[in-house]
Amino acid sequence: QVQLVESGGGLVQAGGSLRLSCAASGRTFSIYAMGWFRQAPGNERQFVAAIGWNGYSTKYADSVKGRFTISRDNAKNTVWLQMNSLQPDDTAVYYCAADRSRYRSGPTDANDFGSWGQGTQVTVSS
Repeated sequence: QVQLVESGGGLVQAGGSLRLSCAASGRTFSIYAMGWFRQAPGNERQFVAAIGWNGYSTKYADSVKGRFTISRDNAKNTVWLQMNSLQPDDTAVYYCAADRSRYRSGPTDANDFGSWGQGTQVTVSS
């Protein structure tokens, strides 16, 4: 099992930026794809972005393409989500997640992820 700890959330005005971090421990980080999901009040958890185990493959939800960037550093056991041009609709709790299976390019279904962080709140004011 892997432990995931997110940080970097906060309150930002529309048009602003935030960088979320997710630190992993407890399992070999470098062979698992990682993902970011978000959940707003009253809504289901929603896929945001994923990155393959070696960092070569990335996937994004249509709603964040061109604004968000996922990246990872396997030497630091860390994955990041750079969020630019934030909008009020981006307000949610953001969760980091680790793939259940090894050596994948980055699934987008929450059921494919077996470990989750506690979440970090992102609030975008208009």
